[in-house]
Amino acid sequence: MQALAVFCGSSQGAHPSYMKGAQVLGEQLAKRSITLIYGGSSIGLMGAVADSTLANGGKVIGVIPKFLQDKEIAHSNLSDLVIVDSMHERKHKMEELADGFIMLPGGCGTLEEFFEVFTWGQLGLHQKPIGILNIDHYFDLLISLIAHMNEQQFLQDKFLKMALVSESPADLIQQFYTYTPPEVKTFIRKSQT
Repeated sequence: MQALAVFCGSSQGAHPSYMKGAQVLGEQLAKRSITLIYGGSSIGLMGAVADSTLANGGKVIGVIPKFLQDKEIAHSNLSDLVIVDSMHERKHKMEELADGFIMLPGGCGTLEEFFEVFTWGQLGLHQKPIGILNIDHYFDLLISLIAHMNEQQFLQDKFLKMALVSESPADLIQQFYTYTPPEVKTFIRKSQT
């Protein structure tokens, strides 16, 4: 595990625990010599995880679209900042650079990034672990929704296990080391749904 992509908000959120969780994740990444791949911003949880990784001697690569470079206040002290043309290219580049993905609290953009890489995993486009860092129970409702999708037969059991969950950054990263991706078929017959 050499690099992990982190999806999270460009705001701080309502509770100080979100910022603290982002900082602890940065410490854990640096401690394990895991490069942080993230959206390139200097503000909010994005800035917190990057600053913490850097402050603890870690490497950070930001990936940001040109049109967000000023709006999200691109971080100026990263190990590397990759400028891309679009949001889609940003996600593709982050996926390409990362060995796994972690979602911290954030809004619709954070969820969209998470569900895109989750869907790519279901389709067999990657076999990388995907984690939800459930800081202060922020994602409890989302975790329940994913379970509901499974109960209602819109998400197979084997894919339910793709979303690794923990309230602890250290524990979540540890789960990544033992992750086994589900077997993916290249097509679905009616009898398999």
